[in-house]
Amino acid sequence: MAALTTAGRNILKMKLKVGITYNLKKDFSQRENLPIDFLEEFDSEETIDAIRKVLESEGHEVIKLGGDIGLIDRLRKTSIDIVFNIAEGLQGRNREAHIPALLEFLNIPYTGSDPLTLSLTLDKAMAKRVIMSQNIPTPRFKKVERMEDLDGLDLRYPLFVKLCYEGSSKGVRLDSKVLDPQSLEEKTRGLLKTYGSPLLVEEFVKGPEFTVGILGNEDPFVLGVMQIEIKGRPPEESIYSLEIKREWEEKVRYHCPPLIDRNLLKKIEEVALQSYRALECRDVSRVDIRVGEDNTPYFLEINPLPGLSPVYGDLVIMARSMGWDYARLVKTIFHQALKRYGWME
Repeated sequence: MAALTTAGRNILKMKLKVGITYNLKKDFSQRENLPIDFLEEFDSEETIDAIRKVLESEGHEVIKLGGDIGLIDRLRKTSIDIVFNIAEGLQGRNREAHIPALLEFLNIPYTGSDPLTLSLTLDKAMAKRVIMSQNIPTPRFKKVERMEDLDGLDLRYPLFVKLCYEGSSKGVRLDSKVLDPQSLEEKTRGLLKTYGSPLLVEEFVKGPEFTVGILGNEDPFVLGVMQIEIKGRPPEESIYSLEIKREWEEKVRYHCPPLIDRNLLKKIEEVALQSYRALECRDVSRVDIRVGEDNTPYFLEINPLPGLSPVYGDLVIMARSMGWDYARLVKTIFHQALKRYGWME
């Protein structure tokens, strides 16, 4: 690949062949036996075209590669310098790592985190264990794979129940917060039956929710901290659920910068950056945090493949609030990867 000979040089003047890997909603049918949010984390054609236009504006040739099983043959037959990866993968708790692992096997550079980080962060329980090992605050939790795992549960109510290996609020509903053992059993039984996947049960943090955008590698920086306010609900009752996200324009008020004092803002940024480094994320990630009654920011989860819809992605909304247009955000993610490979100063 031509790009591999350009170490130490600024290659923005060169024309690269950039592949985009992704999974589209339209490529899957919403069958009756599947959960209503089965397609939630997949992308639209509008998102792929928006990314393509940004990369082409820098003079690169962009090739849409997709993310199905045919990708293997397409990569072998197509000369690609680097891949802009936003593929969520298709199955299993390591699904987000499948395409990056394939790219590494074929020695093709790509944007974003590596397979280890992508697998680790999709498994919320494993990610929290790493976070705890670094003394970063996170709610106490238990991984639940069967109803019997609730026996002897040593957690304080209210609790929050969510899928262990999912993102994009899949499985998160307004009733995901439970107040007593009976509600916990009902919610757990329903999720296990519907999704057939392990759950994470954690202590609910009674306070406002924030999401933090981070960019970079050796010296990562905070793009912005966005406070998520659910209209008509106090922070201790607010749940950023699937129902809320699907009607975000009517039900959510985003504050970026957030409506908090400077000291708390600094604490939130520190927890987010510590989490980013602890999980060895690359180029871009978004960290979800809730602030407790003790004014402590608690790590909830991290998304190293944040949505890049030009309309409704949290990271995009945050960037826009901070004065960044969509092109600047996509270019910055891409340039961080180029710098990491030594192709750009």
